[in-house]
Amino acid sequence: MKITDLLKESAVLLNVSAADKEDVLKQAVELMDKQGNIIDKDDYLKAVFAREEEGTTGVGDGIAIPHGRCEGVKEPGLVAMVIPNGVDYEALDDEPVDLLFLIAANPQSGSAHIDILSKLSGMLMHDEFTAALKAAKTPKEFLSVIDAAEEEKDSSKETAVVSVDGQKKILAVTGCPTGIAHTFMAAEALEKSAKAKGCFIKVETRGSGGAKNVLTDKEIEEADCIIIAADTKVPMDRFDGKKLIEVPVSDGISKADILIERAINGDAPIYKGNGQSESSDNKSAGGSIGHRIYKHLMNGVSHMLPFVVGGGILIAIAFLIDGLSVDLNNIPQELIDKFGSVEAVKGNFGTLTSAAALFKGIGGTAFGFMLPVLAGFIAMSIADRPGLAVGIVGGAIAASGTSGFLGALAAGFLGGFIVKLLMKLCDKLPKALDGMKPVLIYPLFGILLIGLAMNYAIEPVIGQINTALNSGLKAMNGTSSILLGLVLGGMMAIDMGGPFNKAAYVFGTASIAAGNYNIMAAVMIGGMVPPCAIALATLLFKKKFTEAERKSGPTNFIMGLAFITEGAIPFAAADPLRVLPSCIIGSGIAGALSMAFGCTLMAPHGGIFVFPVVGNALLYLLALLIGTVVSALLLGLLKRPVAER
Repeated sequence: MKITDLLKESAVLLNVSAADKEDVLKQAVELMDKQGNIIDKDDYLKAVFAREEEGTTGVGDGIAIPHGRCEGVKEPGLVAMVIPNGVDYEALDDEPVDLLFLIAANPQSGSAHIDILSKLSGMLMHDEFTAALKAAKTPKEFLSVIDAAEEEKDSSKETAVVSVDGQKKILAVTGCPTGIAHTFMAAEALEKSAKAKGCFIKVETRGSGGAKNVLTDKEIEEADCIIIAADTKVPMDRFDGKKLIEVPVSDGISKADILIERAINGDAPIYKGNGQSESSDNKSAGGSIGHRIYKHLMNGVSHMLPFVVGGGILIAIAFLIDGLSVDLNNIPQELIDKFGSVEAVKGNFGTLTSAAALFKGIGGTAFGFMLPVLAGFIAMSIADRPGLAVGIVGGAIAASGTSGFLGALAAGFLGGFIVKLLMKLCDKLPKALDGMKPVLIYPLFGILLIGLAMNYAIEPVIGQINTALNSGLKAMNGTSSILLGLVLGGMMAIDMGGPFNKAAYVFGTASIAAGNYNIMAAVMIGGMVPPCAIALATLLFKKKFTEAERKSGPTNFIMGLAFITEGAIPFAAADPLRVLPSCIIGSGIAGALSMAFGCTLMAPHGGIFVFPVVGNALLYLLALLIGTVVSALLLGLLKRPVAER
């Protein structure tokens, strides 16, 4: 397969004009849609913008390679655009983008097209090639430039790269979350720079088609330095004892010369198999302390959420079934006889009927994994696989005790650092015992230490704090509960999927586990308002939005009602100073009203689809409507007309 098998003449646009990044991406998606490669344009557009949220696809030198990988893609596709005047794209080098390739891929599609796209990504790292593309007068000429370059690349392939005596031997691993473009561009940039400096390099690429050009044990043993340019998890233990530089994949593209120079000069700390370098100031490996803590926490939260959402909704369905089947104001005598008293019947609500009991049992089992999984994957993020079992045990103790969610957080971080300490201590043991460390020493002493810490330190202290917190939340009424709803609702709109949003959401799910259902109601309504408000504003204030925004705006009603806050991100990114305050105020008001109306929610997700299990559902809808209208009116008031922009 050739690149031009994916890229047709009709998929090449020259002399494109675009107002901004959002505009050019929407034009590119529209062009992709016309090629017949996608079956759900909105789903694909969302995937493209979601990829931009992970990090810009503007790779520098005026080039951008946006891409979306989702079920809305029928078959792999490629479109190209030349933008002579350039467009501000937030690129890695802050330069305007004047050459753009948009990629469409499906999770189920094969790897053949990935190989083609990786080849194109590598070719784009050569200035002569990109200059010829930008100078093309017709789509046909544009494609002929690609064909000629591809033919030259294929004919010049070497069978193997062999080092010669005296050469520095550098190994590298590249990888990005999507594994389509950045992975291979970083590899090409590093190879190009190493060749220019006369040193040997081999690059392992960890793309969506799997690991390619995998480094061998012998190559690692002989290497002078290792470069990891990746935003995905890379197997690291194999590099124990080697000089290693760890950076984001974007640095592999934009700072390849600097990285190769550092590797040649040996300017790198020694990597330890426990995930630590000998240098205590290895900023490139982990970022700031706050960023590392957030990364560890999000690793736990992301693995926890499927259990919370799946189990929580099944439990909510159990309550719904019993609510439709049993009138608690007129309880049948057979249920009173079965459970022993009226109070016992009410206490077992959710298991009164056989169908409800089935859903509650399955959902409760899944929900019960929430805290162990949270703690386990926080610990694993800190100490790699040896930390998983230690964290899970600590989380299970928290779940069965009184410390709850706060105890599980403490168990995750403490468990991870306990294992790290054990790894450091075990460094002094004979090499012959290396095989015993992960299967005996780490789990045995790690589980013992986390168990002692949980039982004699965390449970007594954090257990009291957690009990007092939950009691205080249950007792909240009047202005205090309204203020809490205002804060949580507003937090859901501050960064729409970022740290503030996640913090509020996790607080809501933890409150469900503690039996405080009004908090989750305020959290969810706060996340529903921004997309709904933007959709309404695009209908009411058409002059304040571009034509592309007006077309895509109404789809945000669906996303908002489904509790997908991220639908508002493209609009917020385009005009944050006006959109974010408008959404935060409306979300805060909706959250406060939800609390004031006494609304409750037993499901941790679902939006309008779980409204049957919302307590005071009509008032909940009213709160959502008021928050949406307030935000929409603020958008209409604050945003400038398109003509003025």
